Amino acid sequence: MDTKRSFQSAKDVMTKNIVFVDGMATAKEAVEIMRQKNVEALIVKKRHKQDAYGIVIVHDFIKGVIIAEKTSEEVNIFEIMTKPAISVPANMDVRYVASLLMKVGLRMAPVEENGEYIGMVSLSHLILDNLLF
Repeated sequence: MDTKRSFQSAKDVMTKNIVFVDGMATAKEAVEIMRQKNVEALIVKKRHKQDAYGIVIVHDFIKGVIIAEKTSEEVNIFEIMTKPAISVPANMDVRYVASLLMKVGLRMAPVEENGEYIGMVSLSHLILDNLLF
């Protein structure tokens, strides 16, 4: 019986649905975009060429709006996002993707190929959307 796992990359398990938002958007506007696009994270656009991308996930809204006892209209994305966004290479083995996300305390990350974001990978993708699991 062969129990060796087949190689899978981040690209193999990512979702291709990647959505960008401006850092000046309100939390309310961002959540509406997330609902419309059916995503759990948004990539925050760069302000200029040398800037870094940010990321905002559901956890950030809980922490920065609900727990902080603020309204979604008074909080801008730049206030609650994580920046810089930590990305993973498209060809990275899912074992290392999982290890990296766990070590840095992230739930998801953009997948990068040739200097561009091509998708998103999350810890849940690694299990729930992984046909080899």
